[in-house]
Amino acid sequence: MIIKKIAFAILLGTLGTTAQATEEFQVEDIEVKGLQRVALGAALTHIPFNVGDNLNKFRISQSIKSLYKSGHFNDIRVYREGNRIIYRVRERETISEITFEGNSDLKDEQLTESLDGSNIRVGETLDRTVISGIEMGLEDFYHSVGKYNADVTATITHLPRNRVNLEFIFTEGDAAAIKQINIIGNEVFSDAQILDKIELTFGSPWWDFMAQDRYQKQTLQGDMETINSYYLDRGYLRFKVDSTQVSMTPDKQSVYIALNVTEGETYTISEVNFIGDMAGFEKTIRAINPLQVDKLYNGAEVTYTEEVISKFLGRFGYAYPKVTTIPEIDDENHTVKLSISIDPGKRIYVNKVNFSGNNVTADRVLRRELRQMEGAWLSNNMVEHSKARLSRLAYMETVEFETNQIAGEDDLVNVDFTVKEQASGSFTAGVGYGDRTGLSLNAGIQQNNFLGTGNRLGFNINTNTYSKSASISYTDPYFTVDAVSLGGQIFFQAFDAGQANLVEYNNKTYGLGLNWGFPVNEYVRVGFGVGFKNNEITSLETYEQIQTFYDLHSNPNDPDAPLAFKNYDINANVSRTTLNRGTFPTAGSSQRLSLKMTTPNTSDVQYFKVNLDTKFYFPLTRNQRWTVLARLQLGYGNGYGQVNGNDQLLPFWENFRAGGSDTLRGFETNTVGPRAVYREPTRIGGTPNPTGGSACCLGPDRDTISLVSTRSVGGNAIAVGGIELIVPTPFLDESYANSVRTSFFVDVGNVWDTEFDIADYQDLAQVEFDRVADYSDVSRYRASGGLSIQWLSPMGPMIFNFAKSIKEVKDDDTTFFSFNIGQTF
Repeated sequence: MIIKKIAFAILLGTLGTTAQATEEFQVEDIEVKGLQRVALGAALTHIPFNVGDNLNKFRISQSIKSLYKSGHFNDIRVYREGNRIIYRVRERETISEITFEGNSDLKDEQLTESLDGSNIRVGETLDRTVISGIEMGLEDFYHSVGKYNADVTATITHLPRNRVNLEFIFTEGDAAAIKQINIIGNEVFSDAQILDKIELTFGSPWWDFMAQDRYQKQTLQGDMETINSYYLDRGYLRFKVDSTQVSMTPDKQSVYIALNVTEGETYTISEVNFIGDMAGFEKTIRAINPLQVDKLYNGAEVTYTEEVISKFLGRFGYAYPKVTTIPEIDDENHTVKLSISIDPGKRIYVNKVNFSGNNVTADRVLRRELRQMEGAWLSNNMVEHSKARLSRLAYMETVEFETNQIAGEDDLVNVDFTVKEQASGSFTAGVGYGDRTGLSLNAGIQQNNFLGTGNRLGFNINTNTYSKSASISYTDPYFTVDAVSLGGQIFFQAFDAGQANLVEYNNKTYGLGLNWGFPVNEYVRVGFGVGFKNNEITSLETYEQIQTFYDLHSNPNDPDAPLAFKNYDINANVSRTTLNRGTFPTAGSSQRLSLKMTTPNTSDVQYFKVNLDTKFYFPLTRNQRWTVLARLQLGYGNGYGQVNGNDQLLPFWENFRAGGSDTLRGFETNTVGPRAVYREPTRIGGTPNPTGGSACCLGPDRDTISLVSTRSVGGNAIAVGGIELIVPTPFLDESYANSVRTSFFVDVGNVWDTEFDIADYQDLAQVEFDRVADYSDVSRYRASGGLSIQWLSPMGPMIFNFAKSIKEVKDDDTTFFSFNIGQTF
């Protein structure tokens, strides 16, 4: 406006001194000088007269306003030469670049979006009149978060060809510290009780880095709502915050906050009535109503009642019900009559269910997880259930939905799901390293969403310091339309136990298996399977605990021959999951109970194994970035039946093992559990070798324990549990929550040999007996604690563990740091 006034003044002066104007004249020519970027034709469209029109001062002033309004010019001057009108203009500069410096509270993207709303963007002309308003608006934002010394300055740098660079320089400073919060008028609840409920604090110790002791206007408003809810939930229906004063110190570094409140009296519910249309569910609605007569009024319970009724109606197609509680307050008797008004609205039906974002996954793969059907009424319960099932797919990162009403139809909606896919597997061909596996070479594919079909395919070849393996597996989770799954696998493995921190033996295994899965309900599945496995054991280092097994199955005529076993197994399992996501869940639980046993008569070794794995996630915050994970693994195995009159035993290669990133962090892989005991008789000098059959040795009480290994042999029972606090990863925003996970953990557990009998060694001399531990003692356990970081990197999954043992036993092999690359977890 100032520029316009100046231009108008100039116009009047020039017209008065140089135009030699009469009151009105006929224009013979119009000329615009100074144009660079703006075309002459474009400029003339904003001049509201043409050659041959009669002009006066008023019409010329209107033309100046019109040109200014076009937004193309910074300066406009008008001259008259005879009957010619000449406009001399200076165009507005074009913005070449916009930069920000010093901003940390506001991201560049947020600032760019805000400027875009004011038509300040690269390639557009610069309107200087709005810059000062933008500066003031940004400073007002900083004031709202307590940064009263913040300053925002826009700097314009001129460039050739009428271009400019626009730079916003931010001096944010620190938010004002809260010196004191005073609550005036409270009598029922003390200041300490009220202040304990709100976010803003003052006088916090230096080490409490979570304290919110910096003033923010929005936080204060939220705290006032919290205080109001605190009183309403305790019956103070007339409570109110009368006024709020925020006083700033002269240096703008600190503030004092005062809240003036009126508490009032408590009110009791005298009556609860329902009015309106209850859509035929009157009995049910009355039954689910938690409000009770003669109880104190509770604002949270009233809100909860409204939500319960709304959600109940939403299950039956009434997607937009209006449930409102109308209080009738009796101030004389301090009672309140509640009338719950219900308007279910129209029953809403689903026209279509649409998906977007599934660039790989086929549409039909997603639709088979839906529980909300097209053509049926809209059920919020079914839509949420559909979202949960989609989120549990291992190849989905996020799933969101919207219900959008169809134009012109008040009872039809589309349900639009927006999904974000994540890597559903990995293609590996290269080199990996882990402190457990050492250098490893691998090649293969593991795909949980093969070609977008939702089927799982695995083809892997791996080699590391202790294992060489190859496997092919395939599972179709929807082999039938009823979600009956079918899968199979073929595998081979050469395992060197000595390199895996176990007592020495080599095991070559090959086999195949088939499995079927059947849904019981939305959360529970049962599975069955059959398999064949061939084991060949060589380089076996016999020790006390497996001597009986070795004697039963070895060839006495050729003790060095490999031990070969052909076993056929059947297995069954039942699983239940309510997890909110397939990868990095934050809520829900999962349990899996499985049983495997070899078949009698047809298998060389008869044994069984039972496993229970369970996990519970308890979110601590609404956004679920803080979550507690409790997990437990239990396992037991043993032989059944007899061979050659002796009881069958669990094969030692089927023993449970613990230690490492997937069981007990802080302990080396496979090192936790019973150790091998080597017991030798004491021979009498000069006697023949025992294999000759002659008596040569002293009695058992003179036996010696030649060695107790530092390596584990595993056991037939395991119990491993842990508690983890999952926290936001520092320096990463919420968008990384589905690819990076940080947690603090405590792991507890052990492996036992329930067939181990310490009494077998009580005939030893005390010095020898003391060298043997009771590996069946359930009071023996290990524990550790530390930090874990998991990252779904482009190279594959990575795990970084920093752990310290809390409880260990003698000769335990502990480790503080461990990591693995390319290993599924």
